[in-house]
Amino acid sequence: FEQSCPHQSEEEKIVVWKEGANRRQLLATLRALEVASVPQQPPSLPGSDSEEEEEVVETKKKLTKKGLFAGASSEVEEKRKKKRHKQGPPSSDSKEEEVERKKCHKGVLLGSDLAEEEKKKRKRQKQIPSNLAQPLDSLDQTDSKAWNSSATSDLTKPTCETPSSNPPHTLSRKQWRNRQKNKRRQKNKFRPSQPPEQAPAPASAEEAEVPSAPSPDSHGARAEALRARMAQRLDGARFRYLNEQLYSGPSSAAQRLFQEDPEAFLLYHRGFQNQVKKWPLQPVDRIARDLRQRPASLVVADFGCGDCRLASSIRNRVHCFDLASLDPRVTVCDMAQVPLEDESIDVAVFCLSLMGTNIRDFLEEANRVLKPGGLLKVAEVSSRFEDVRTFLGAVTKLGFKVISKDLTNSHFFLFDFEKTGPPRVGPKTQLSGLKLQPCLYKRR
Repeated sequence: FEQSCPHQSEEEKIVVWKEGANRRQLLATLRALEVASVPQQPPSLPGSDSEEEEEVVETKKKLTKKGLFAGASSEVEEKRKKKRHKQGPPSSDSKEEEVERKKCHKGVLLGSDLAEEEKKKRKRQKQIPSNLAQPLDSLDQTDSKAWNSSATSDLTKPTCETPSSNPPHTLSRKQWRNRQKNKRRQKNKFRPSQPPEQAPAPASAEEAEVPSAPSPDSHGARAEALRARMAQRLDGARFRYLNEQLYSGPSSAAQRLFQEDPEAFLLYHRGFQNQVKKWPLQPVDRIARDLRQRPASLVVADFGCGDCRLASSIRNRVHCFDLASLDPRVTVCDMAQVPLEDESIDVAVFCLSLMGTNIRDFLEEANRVLKPGGLLKVAEVSSRFEDVRTFLGAVTKLGFKVISKDLTNSHFFLFDFEKTGPPRVGPKTQLSGLKLQPCLYKRR
């Protein structure tokens, strides 16, 4: 000690030595207390405390897996009480050990209780959808209204397993109905369209394998249908060609065409009738309705009469003129030169007949045969007019006055003119308003 502290005085050395001795004594007492606190374990006896502790540890391990700590702990406590009663009164050390063991046991029980509560919650969450699925299946088999009310009442009742703090999730009535509708739709997808009783019997294997031999009548019908279809296409092409010739040339050239080929006019008239069937309104019927409201004594001249439909619809006397004859009442002539005297008729009609490039000649001829104050009725396809006002202005220069016009129809325009006198312009004066667009039919 003197060698270790040469620079200190004797009094300081004594104080330090006393402090070291006190520390040594404290350490010795602490060690003695530790040794005294640890119980001496005698050799393994059948009823020793070590075996009890080992049994407790093993039971705890088993019970943590099963979640049944409460019942096992009560059994272990009963065993301990019996053994202590046989061994005699416990010592002070054994009392302290028992207190520590009880504290540890309480902590383990608390942990086990928490684990049990968590497991119960998980079980409840799993059981809720299964409980909900059962009424859904039963609802599909029975009436929806009765089962909806019973299912909602069952769900609202709390079960013995679920606590009041966490009630089960219930579906509303609307959600139940939506689920039911979806299930019914899925079932109807795979439902057969016919019942099995009404379903036709399947054909035998021999009948299915052997194809029916084509009959000669079927070949003949197919050939006739093909021939009729080709003839219809050919007639349509010839009609479009004739229609273009009538609009692109003067009336004299069209008259020569039909004189050389009388069947051409029949073909043209047949194609024209096929087109008329598709129209929403036939203007000749509109003109006939207007004339029926006038006196039957009026004499009518129909320029481009066709099949004389106007003459058959009114009681008036009608002069029918056209380039070819389809009826005995038709007078075949050029509409620019009709065999009538001057101022001999009361009404002149042009129903879809202002064809050709000499429309002015037709209107001047109508002015010639009309009486003063006579009526001129014109009906034409609306697509032919570029400017209706210029057309009306050109007609007034030929000795007419506009009485009425109907432009409401999407396919046809109708005009009524009154004769005021002879044409006010010379034959060499050009009237651009009388040049109408040709009415050409598209290939379909």
